[in-house]
Formats: sequence, structure tokens, C-alpha cells
Amino acid sequence: MKPTLFIIIPCYNEEQVLPVTSSMFLNKVKYLCETGKINNNSRILFVNDGSRDKTWNIIESLSEEDEHYIGISQSRNRGHQNAVLAGLMEAKDKCDITISIDCDGQDDIDAMDQMVDAYLDGCEVVYGVRSRRDTDTFFKRFTAEGFYKVLNWMGAEVVYNHADYRLISSKVLQEFANFKEVNIFLRGMIPLVGFKSTSVFYERKERMAGESHYPLKKMLVLAFDGITSLSVKPIRMITGLGIVIALLSFLGVIWAVIGQFTGHTVSGWASTVCIICFMGGIQLLCLGVIGEYIGKIYLETKARPRYIISERTWEKQGDKDNADEF
Repeated sequence: MKPTLFIIIPCYNEEQVLPVTSSMFLNKVKYLCETGKINNNSRILFVNDGSRDKTWNIIESLSEEDEHYIGISQSRNRGHQNAVLAGLMEAKDKCDITISIDCDGQDDIDAMDQMVDAYLDGCEVVYGVRSRRDTDTFFKRFTAEGFYKVLNWMGAEVVYNHADYRLISSKVLQEFANFKEVNIFLRGMIPLVGFKSTSVFYERKERMAGESHYPLKKMLVLAFDGITSLSVKPIRMITGLGIVIALLSFLGVIWAVIGQFTGHTVSGWASTVCIICFMGGIQLLCLGVIGEYIGKIYLETKARPRYIISERTWEKQGDKDNADEF
């Protein structure tokens, strides 16, 4: 039996690129249907992440033009990870497999063929992995590759050079729905579910239109969220640092006492200030890391919804056929 595929596409202020790439996704779905890999009930699910431009209007227009286009809109902007999650959870009971991909056209859409083939061969998760980073600047390439290495060193299980382009079966999504944490980092959480997986390698292209919504600041926030959401190693590092400093301080006390009794004490303002500044900086840094974890615990205990869907295209008056189907 041919599987039903839902392509999950998060969108935030994508009015420039969406009209360009939407036809690419539709052609890919039709091609996969024609080659007998998926059935015609497959859909392209756009997730509007609280866009301030005409993104949602474009999604509504697309859904009226072709039945393969459907969309949901969040009540406000909640970030890329929550937008992807909203699409996955919306689709998990309606399809056999999902493929999440950004709408900017940078990820090679033809890699979907290999992903579906891998699923048909028995894999429940297929990761899209960049084979190289020639289109990135030196700084972007250095920081991105360093990010994956640091994450793995911290104990987080992530696939090297894999972002959020992946195939996930409904079986995996049903189990993933049991992960209730508010602070999510999908590329580190999906491997925790398990099941048979593989990787498909592809080359990433330049963005087709518009500007990237992930500047350096957001990349750093994502990296820090990934580390603190998946690993407690920073806390353990603070403990180790505290032990080292405590030992050095103890040696310093012994040195000061011996100096006092032998009469070799020398009053030094500079050394005192340096020690105080060093200790103060270390303490503030450690408190900041600990505070980040406490803040995440605070958010988790509130158990607020990770996303809220305000509109669905198939619930519109003009989409009665889709409403009956979904």
C-alpha cells in the first residue's frame, strides 16, 4: 500500500519566496505520486508562524488553487522549532510519513526521493545531511561545524550537519508525542526516540528569495537552547570548576598563613583586586548558567502549550471537501 506523505513547511514572513517554492513542492508531490511511491492523498502542509506580512493570505490562496496545498496558522509567532512541531503533531494522525523542510528552497528537494525510498526499505527516520558547506562563509561554516561538535561533546545526540530536513514516520511521531517538554530542540530530540534510521546526503543551495530569518544572534540562542535542553554537562563543568578553584584557594590560604608566620607578607593592592575580579567573574558566569537551567525548569513546570493553532485552511467555508477528509 502506498504511503501518504505530508510535507511540513514552517513559514515566517515568506511572502517573497513562497510563491516561488510552492510550485516546486507541488511538482515533487505529483512526481512521487506518478512514480508510485506515495498516494494522491499526500499533502503540502504550510505552518504560518505568526507572520506579519501576506504569508497566510498566500497560503489560503494556494489551498484554493490545488487540494494538495493545506495550511495552519499559529495564533502568534512561537519560533521555528515550535512551528515544525505544530505541523508534525497536526499531521501525525493523517499520514504515514512526514518530511519537514524550510520553504526558502535551499534544501535539495530531490533528496525527498531517496528519503521515501529509505522509508520503503524499512527506515522510520531519515535525516537530510549536508554533504558540504561551500555556500557558507568561513565564519558561518566554522561556527556551524563547531556547534555540532560542541553539542556531541556535551553529550547531546545530534546528527552532524543535520538541521530540520528529515523524514519521520507516523509510528515515530506517535511516540514522540509523549515528549512533553516546553523547551524543544528537535534535531537533538528525534534521535532519542530511537527506531531504525539512516541519512541522505545533499548539497544546500543559496536562498531563492527574501532574507534569512536566522542571523547570528538567533543562531547563538538556538545553540545555547540546544545545549541546555539536552545536556546537564555545563552544570557538571561548573562543579568541577568549583572544586579546582576551591583547591587553589586552599593552597592560597596555606601560602598566606606560612607567609604571615615567616614575616614575608607583602601588601599588594593589584593582586587583591585581580583575585576579587576573577572570583567575581567566575561566580557570575556560574550563576548565569545555573539560572538558565532554573529558568527552563520554571517554564517546564508551567506546562504552557507549545503552540496554538488559530486557523486551518480546510475549516474555511470554501474548503468543505478538505474539512470532511481531515
